[in-house]
Amino acid sequence: MKLAGIVLIILGIVACIYQWVPITQTHQDAKIGPLSIQHQETNYYPVTVVGVVAIIAGVGCVFAGGRR
Repeated sequence: MKLAGIVLIILGIVACIYQWVPITQTHQDAKIGPLSIQHQETNYYPVTVVGVVAIIAGVGCVFAGGRR
């Protein structure tokens, strides 16, 4: 239980440091025979809230594992 808590804390800290995760998607606009027109779109998603939740859950796991 302590190991899972430590891993959650580390992942939560990393998520809080990076704050945004970029995801690139390729969209096909038109295709006429062998010719195709595409564009790429990059969206950024916040992961700060997930990092804070992971840190809180990790601290809870570390304390729950130490009570035995």
